[in-house]
Amino acid sequence: MTDTASTSLRFGRIAAMLPVKDMARAHDFYAGTLGFSKTFENGDPVGFMILKRDGAELHLTLQPDHKAAPFNVAHMMVEDIDALHAIIRGQGLRILKGLRDKDYGLRAFVFEDPDGNRIDVGEPLTR
Repeated sequence: MTDTASTSLRFGRIAAMLPVKDMARAHDFYAGTLGFSKTFENGDPVGFMILKRDGAELHLTLQPDHKAAPFNVAHMMVEDIDALHAIIRGQGLRILKGLRDKDYGLRAFVFEDPDGNRIDVGEPLTR
């Protein structure tokens, strides 16, 4: 084994794993509010779920004693960030960092999902 990854090494998809206290509530938010579709679930009661929308994929894991981390746990790139911001505000969810154009080339904001998971959202300023 070397200290540097082989140039032939390629990575496929990587998905955020979000811990949730209530799977039904999390599903209602991500599917019902944000339009994700459930593509897989496991357990009875459901303890794991995969949700997809466009190029995004989220994995939810039931963790009844979940305590939200004090940092961002996922970063999502979107098109029409203003529409997503309006949806999040309309749901009454906590917005930790307001919608702003950033000097690093993104229009961005950070919100908490219903389980307190901090999600950083961005959209390129220029296309």
